[in-house]
Amino acid sequence: MWTVYSFTGAAILASIIFSLLLFLSIDDDPLMKFLFGGLAVIFELGKFFAWYEVGERKARRNYTGTLSAFTFYAVLAAISIGGSIGGINSATNKAQSEVNVQKSKINAFNMQIEAIEKQIDLNNVAAEKYIQMERIASGVARIQKQNDELRKQQQKLAMERDSIPVVSQGSVLGLIDSLAESLHVTPQAAQLGLVVFLSVLLDFFAAFFVGLIGEENRFRHQFRHNKVLEMAGYNEYEQPKLLEHFDPSTVGTSEVNVHEQEQEQEEIIVEPELPKTPYELTIDALSHNKVNCSKRAVSKFLNISTDEVDSIFKQLLDEGIVSKKPNNHYQWHGLTTTTS
Repeated sequence: MWTVYSFTGAAILASIIFSLLLFLSIDDDPLMKFLFGGLAVIFELGKFFAWYEVGERKARRNYTGTLSAFTFYAVLAAISIGGSIGGINSATNKAQSEVNVQKSKINAFNMQIEAIEKQIDLNNVAAEKYIQMERIASGVARIQKQNDELRKQQQKLAMERDSIPVVSQGSVLGLIDSLAESLHVTPQAAQLGLVVFLSVLLDFFAAFFVGLIGEENRFRHQFRHNKVLEMAGYNEYEQPKLLEHFDPSTVGTSEVNVHEQEQEQEEIIVEPELPKTPYELTIDALSHNKVNCSKRAVSKFLNISTDEVDSIFKQLLDEGIVSKKPNNHYQWHGLTTTTS
């Protein structure tokens, strides 16, 4: 989950930063920058809170609330994506402008060098005419001297052009040029398409992880809630435990007061007492809290089969001695009449 939290925080932070790039460029006044920057942060955080609320209401099956929360998210997401598009586009344009400035400087030197080259060509044409007029000493010598000066000037300009630091083209700009060439569109159209794609992808990426965090929180809450509602001593993955204060050797006996014990001692037992049936043993164990009111606990306590336990509990349900809860657990109500 820490990995999920890290990705979510990074995605939300990136989305906020790109929105800030656009909103902060609206006005140069520091107060307006502060207000627009706060507005961008509110839009971004509110958008993800709205998406989290969409998952919460959907989990509660409140579909009307889910629709209203999703509508609110869609509005904020549209504003956020627009801000991200503007911010990414602004950053891309800034990088492109630096490259364009360097290119314009190089183009200026190339134009000057080309103009000097044309001037040299014109001088050579004039020199040929002076040669035809047999004025080599006066005209041709002057033109050759002028061409030498132009050549030196041309070399100086070439050295200055080559000394301009080369601005390396970023990977994003290279990607834009490659897309423009492959799709046969202008670089501006390729840049807009790439910016829109990245902005929408960033928003969906962050929304996915926010939804994942919501699912995890709901799972934890449900797990703890079910654990609290679980009956004492009952576990789906463990065998039922007997009550610690009960001695299994006393199965089938009941507590009597001292007066009744004296009377029993005085009575002459003619016939031996018949052993109790599993049904009677179950009534006796449940009446004195010797075992929990569950089929598995009674089955283990009396060491009887599952079919016998099912039959006993069916009889208890028919007589109203126990009831069945919505979670399929049994609840002991006690004996209201004497059961023979």
